[in-house]
Amino acid sequence: MALINLAPETRSFIDRDQKLLIGGKWLDAGTEAQIDVINPADGSRISGIGNASHTDVDHAVVTARAAFESGAWPEMKPGERSRVIHKIADLMEAHAEELAQLETLDNGKPINFARGDVAASIGAFRYYAGWADKIQGTTHTINLPGDHHVYTVKEPVGVVALVVPWNYPLVMAAMKLGPALAAGCTAVLKPAEDTSLSALRLGEIALEAGLPEGVLNIVTGYGHSVGNALVNHPGIDKIAFTGSTATGKIIAHAAAENLTKLTLELGGKSPNIIMPDADLEKAIPASAMGIFFNSGQTCTAPSRIYVHEDVKDEVIKGISDFGKSMKLAPGLDDESTMGPLVSEKQFERVSGYIEAGQKEGAEIASGGVRHGEKGYFLEPTVIDQTNNDMKIVQEEIFGPVLVAQSFKTEAEALALANDTQFGLAGAVWTRDISVAHRMVGKIKAGIMCINSVMGADWDVPLGGYKQSGIGRENGKDGLENYLNTKTVFMAL
Repeated sequence: MALINLAPETRSFIDRDQKLLIGGKWLDAGTEAQIDVINPADGSRISGIGNASHTDVDHAVVTARAAFESGAWPEMKPGERSRVIHKIADLMEAHAEELAQLETLDNGKPINFARGDVAASIGAFRYYAGWADKIQGTTHTINLPGDHHVYTVKEPVGVVALVVPWNYPLVMAAMKLGPALAAGCTAVLKPAEDTSLSALRLGEIALEAGLPEGVLNIVTGYGHSVGNALVNHPGIDKIAFTGSTATGKIIAHAAAENLTKLTLELGGKSPNIIMPDADLEKAIPASAMGIFFNSGQTCTAPSRIYVHEDVKDEVIKGISDFGKSMKLAPGLDDESTMGPLVSEKQFERVSGYIEAGQKEGAEIASGGVRHGEKGYFLEPTVIDQTNNDMKIVQEEIFGPVLVAQSFKTEAEALALANDTQFGLAGAVWTRDISVAHRMVGKIKAGIMCINSVMGADWDVPLGGYKQSGIGRENGKDGLENYLNTKTVFMAL
C-alpha cells in the first residue's frame, strides 16, 4: 500500500535518516552502517536509524551522569518538573496523529489502535507529572536510648537505562520515562531496532518541551550490541527492561555484575479459563480480541484457552469465526482490524511454532497461513487438540495464535493453568462469583481478570510471577522503582 494520507510532518520525519540524541544534540552514530526501517505491511524501506557504537553508549551514559550530578533536572523544584512533563504530554497531543502514523508505519498495527497507544502514552506522562510534587518521606518514633528524630527522604536513583520492546514502542517508553522523570532521574533510552521512530520523535518533543539537555538520551541499534553495552555499563544505576524472558535473564546476569537495580517485565503464556456457566456472548469475542489484538504481540495476551468440555465446541467455533471476520490490511487502512507481524523474522518465528504444533499432533481449527502476497500478515489462528506437553503450549509464540484444550473439573483447569514457567496474567469466565474469586486466588499470576481478558491502567501495578518478571511497573509501585529511600537519625 502506498504511503498515502500521511501528515506532512510524518513524511518529513521518515524522509530523513535518524540520528542519536545525546546531551540535547542529534549526533551521527559512530558506526557507518545504518539500520533500515522496514514497513511490515509490504517489506519496503521507509527510513533509517543509527547503529550506535559502544563509544556512543558510553557518551550517552556519561552525559546522563553529568546531567544528574550537576545539571538542573534533579535540583529543579518538583512542581517545575511536573510542568515540563505536562508540556511533553501537551506537545504529544498536538502531534498525536503524526505519532500514531509513525507507530503504524514502524510496527504495522492498525492506525486506530496506534491512536489509542498515543493517547495511553500521553496519559502516562500526565499521570506521573501528577506524582512529581507528591514524593514524600516519613517521620518515625523509635525505641532508641535518648531522644532522637528519625525521618526518611526519597531521592532519585540516578542514571537509568530504559530498554523497550517493539510491540508497544511509545507506550512502553512512556511507561518507563514518565516515572523516571517524575523521580528526578536522567535516562538513556534504547528502543527496539525494529521500532525506533516514535521514540526518536518523542526525543524531539521532550527537548521542545524544555527538558534540560542530557536528561533524556536516546541510542538506537541492535540489542546484542547497543543494548548489551548499555545494561553492562558501570555508570547505570537502574535498568528497566520489557521484553522476552530469555533476554531478561541475560540482562539480570549483567545487572548482577554491578549490583544494578533492576525491574523486568517479561514473557507470558496467559491462561484463559472458560467455565461451563460463562456468558459466552461476552467471553467469545473478548477472548478472540484478546489474542488477536495487536496481531497477538502482547505479553498479557490470553494465548492458552482452557474451555469446559460442555462448551468447548461452541467457543472454538466462535473464536475461529471471529478471526475469519477480521480485516487483515496495512495499518494505514482505516478499516484494518489486524495488521502484519512486526518483521519478517517474527513472521518466520510464529510460522515455525504453528508447524511445530502440527508435527506434535495439534490440529489447526482456523487460520495458520500467510495472508496476501506482500508484508508479514498471518491469519488469526486457533490450534485445537493440544496438551501441556507441547512446545506451542509451553513457549511464548507472540503472534495471533491461540492454543486450546478442554477440561472437566475446576481442579483440572487450575492445574493446567499453573503448569507453566510463566505467571504474567490470566482470566476466568464464570457467573459464580465465589468460583471466580477462588480460582483467581489459586492461579499464580501477577494480573488476573474476571469475566474480562484485558486489564491495565496507569494507577495499578503491572508485573508477573515466576519467569514473567521482577518488580512492578505503573502506579506508585512504578515510581518507587526510580527512588532510593534514605533514613536519617538525629540525636536531640
